[in-house]
Amino acid sequence: MTRPPGGRRGARSLPPRELPWPEVLARLTTYYQVGLWRVPYLKAHAEDPFQVLVATVLSQRTRDETTDRVAAELFEAYPTPEALARAPPARLRRILRPVGFYATKARGIRALSQLLLSRHGGAVPRELEALLALPMVGRKTANCTLVFGFGIPAIPVDTHVHRLANRLGAVRTRTPEETEEALRRRVPQELWVPLNPLLVQHGQNVCLPRGPRCERCPLVDLCETGEAFLGNKEAKAPRTVKVRAR
Repeated sequence: MTRPPGGRRGARSLPPRELPWPEVLARLTTYYQVGLWRVPYLKAHAEDPFQVLVATVLSQRTRDETTDRVAAELFEAYPTPEALARAPPARLRRILRPVGFYATKARGIRALSQLLLSRHGGAVPRELEALLALPMVGRKTANCTLVFGFGIPAIPVDTHVHRLANRLGAVRTRTPEETEEALRRRVPQELWVPLNPLLVQHGQNVCLPRGPRCERCPLVDLCETGEAFLGNKEAKAPRTVKVRAR
C-alpha cells in the first residue's frame, strides 16, 4: 500500500476527516501575518493575469525559489503577451535555463502568447475550459490563473496542497487531480480563493516535504499527522519514578 504524501501508514484505509475549514484558514492567516515568512510568488505578484499564467507554467517541475527568480527576470524583459510573442527563442531559452524542461517551456509560453493574441485579443480568458485549451495549461495552471489573476473561486492543487491535504487527513488521494475533486466537495466555496496561498505558504515554511516542523505548527491539534506527533511526544516524555520509602 502506498502511503499518502506525508501521511501515516495505513491512513488511506480510513475515511477522510471532517475539518473545520474556516478555523484552519483563520489560524494560518493569523500565523503568517507576522514574521519573516516566505510568501508564494503568485500571492505577491498577482496584479497581472498574464504573468500569473506564465509564472505557473514555469513552476511545473521546478523549485519555488527558482520559479520566483526566473519569472522576475522574464517579466522584466517581456511583461506582456505582445512582447513575449516576439521574444527571440534563443534568449527565452537562456532566461529559462534554470527551470525544469526549459526548452519545452520556452516554446510553449511563446506559443501561448501568440495564441492569446490571435484568439483572445491579447487578454487572458476567465473561463476554465478556455484556459485549458491553451498550450502548457493544465488544471493547476488554469485554477491558479482564476484565483490569483481574477479572484474567481477555484482550487489549484500543487504538490504543497496535495501533501498538506493528505497530512491533515482531509483527503485520501493519490493524485493532485483527485485532491482537487475531493477538496471541492469538502471546502466551502467562499474559502476556495484563500485556500491555495495559505496552504502553499504553510508548505513552504512549516509543513515541509521532509521533516515537517510539527512542533511549531498552528494546526497540530487539528491535523492527523500532528496528532501522531503529539502522541509520540507524550509517549517519549520521561516518566516520574516513585522512590519507595525504606
